[in-house]
Amino acid sequence: MPELPEVEVTRRSFAGRISGARIQAARLGKPLRWPLGCPCEDLTGRTVAGVRRRGKYLLIDLKPSGVLLLHLGMSGSVLFDQGLPPPGRHDHFDLVTTQGTLRLHDPRRFGAVVYAQDEGAEPARKLLSGLGVEPLGGQFEAQAFHRALKDKKAAIKQVLLAGQVVVGVGNIYACEALFMAGIRPTLRAYRLSRPRADRLHAAICQVLEQALAQGGSTLRDFSNAMGQAGHFQLAAQVYDRAGQPCRRCQAPIRRIVQQQRSSYFCPDCQRP
Repeated sequence: MPELPEVEVTRRSFAGRISGARIQAARLGKPLRWPLGCPCEDLTGRTVAGVRRRGKYLLIDLKPSGVLLLHLGMSGSVLFDQGLPPPGRHDHFDLVTTQGTLRLHDPRRFGAVVYAQDEGAEPARKLLSGLGVEPLGGQFEAQAFHRALKDKKAAIKQVLLAGQVVVGVGNIYACEALFMAGIRPTLRAYRLSRPRADRLHAAICQVLEQALAQGGSTLRDFSNAMGQAGHFQLAAQVYDRAGQPCRRCQAPIRRIVQQQRSSYFCPDCQRP
């Protein structure tokens, strides 16, 4: 599933190229997770003011008004280019502009493109209001992070994935950050001391920055808007390495299931 690094890598790969483009047409294919929220023809004539990201959502700001929220779902990716071929069976949304076509490709159709009048209007408000702090901005503070964890009884891995304390730390990066911080994924969040929470805070930032630098992770079919794959998965310390030796201590990496998600950890390097 594309996580925050993949979404941000995608944003950076086309935001500058589409900014200022005028929308000439829009096309919807098979239904996605949620309806678009407006007739496609209502988008024609508007201008792309810019592209932002909030959590795992891409926000395409339009002039004179409006915003498109794009979510990649479980298996989605976007392309942006001039002269794309006719859409295939898994190409579910095209935004045709004067500077190229933005296309959502999503084999499993868990992605979405949703229109709202602005970020504070429905359905944007409902989709964005429950998101936690952005981990890559100045608002992600170690003290506030520790304070928020004190109210959470669930396992720390589950708290990270929930996205209410900090947004966008998906399964791969939660596993890697917990390994870097030396914390077992099953540890109850409220039990983290301030020093351990500080180490986890720093690890989250470091892991996400590393993932951005390597173009995200391509486990199956993720690519950015220029068709380029990510390479972070090649440097993973624990994720998807069950039974293999820990790169730090040589103990076999273990895999457990938490709320139907695989968690990978080193039993020696990560303390409960």
